[in-house]
Amino acid sequence: MFLRWSYLRFLFGLRHMGATWQVGDGREQALADYVCTHARRNDIDDVIRAIDEFCYTKSYLINIGDEKGKLLDRAVAAAQPRRLLELGTYCGYSALRIARVMPADAVLYSIEFNPANAAVARRIWDHAGIGERIVVIVGTLDDDGRTLSTLGDKHQFAPGTLDFVFIDHEKDAYLPDLRRILDHEWLHPGSVVVADNVKYPGAPQYRAFMRGQEGLDWHTREHPSHAEYQKIIKDVVLESTYLGRPDDEQSVSGPNHLVQDEQQHP
Repeated sequence: MFLRWSYLRFLFGLRHMGATWQVGDGREQALADYVCTHARRNDIDDVIRAIDEFCYTKSYLINIGDEKGKLLDRAVAAAQPRRLLELGTYCGYSALRIARVMPADAVLYSIEFNPANAAVARRIWDHAGIGERIVVIVGTLDDDGRTLSTLGDKHQFAPGTLDFVFIDHEKDAYLPDLRRILDHEWLHPGSVVVADNVKYPGAPQYRAFMRGQEGLDWHTREHPSHAEYQKIIKDVVLESTYLGRPDDEQSVSGPNHLVQDEQQHP
């Protein structure tokens, strides 16, 4: 994988990726074209298969991938959430996996920084036949309150109404955005937050926070895995259950441990 031109082009495009969340060579749009050509319409399983096929054989993409995707599948299936929030739509792959296993009456709200990515995701979701179950919102939680207000005013996000969060966007934003969610009190005891790429490329502040909160406000399971679409670079997915917030102050001090998942490579 590391010698493939698509991966080398991805590395060359990291600066562009950091600014726009697109590699800069058109691969995101090419993915939508590939899915609409090679996956059966209204077949979510076949759309997921086609995306994985594209990523293995055509162009490397930074979605959660098939290996870590199974961890996300299991977390959603176990939580049975009705209202879900995703931070980082990209091309819509993780939203497909979430929609496939979430309850029939559930709705996923997905926040995406780049409107071009949001358009790619909508096209893929519509081809899969699940577009009406996912609401994509162009923005960030750090846009002077506009997206937060949209979630609250238009989509009725209110204290205790959010069951599940999947975080897979700018790594430095993991902890600040979680704090914004906590400040709005949208979570309730039992809400689940899953975070990708905690080891690679890494979200050390978020990981330290969850370690400090273990057994206090949060209980976290650490799932060792690999970065998407290869078996060399190791990664970690955190699955954290919210226990409640006894006071207004969230500290990053406390027991420095996480509960290790019994399966090292799900």
